[in-house]
Amino acid sequence: MILGLTLSQFTALHVAISLVGIGAGLIALPAFARGLILPRTTGVFLWTTLLTSLTGFLFPIVAFTPALGFGILSTLILVATFWAWYRRELVGSAATVYATTATLALYLNLFVLVVQSFLKVPALNALAPNGTEPPFAIAQGLLLIAMVGLGYLTFKAARRRTAAA
Repeated sequence: MILGLTLSQFTALHVAISLVGIGAGLIALPAFARGLILPRTTGVFLWTTLLTSLTGFLFPIVAFTPALGFGILSTLILVATFWAWYRRELVGSAATVYATTATLALYLNLFVLVVQSFLKVPALNALAPNGTEPPFAIAQGLLLIAMVGLGYLTFKAARRRTAAA
């Protein structure tokens, strides 16, 4: 039992929180790249992304795993993201910090989504049962290219915002 939930219930909750965070991030960051600030959507993105990382630490841990490493990395990145968004309110260099770290946080969640999709979705698992096959690499490569593009656009928007201030 974790927080009074069975392991499968807790896993479902963790996944649901993660999907909400990913969805909100896929709305908030492209909007930011276009110069729009969506405070509520961004708040949902940040808090659910943080909650995803924190709930990940509640799973039974028997050894250091890549998932644990991703959780630690995501949490550290989110510290900077929260600082830029809530403490500095995107003033000055905080806009650039936010653009960079928010994009990285979303990328990490999407990376895990792709990994989990190839592990849990039978059709995808049949294409890459070990996670080392070309379909998996192609999916992760396309994700990386898309996120580098989004990161570039959010970075440019942050620089415009800083220059305009």
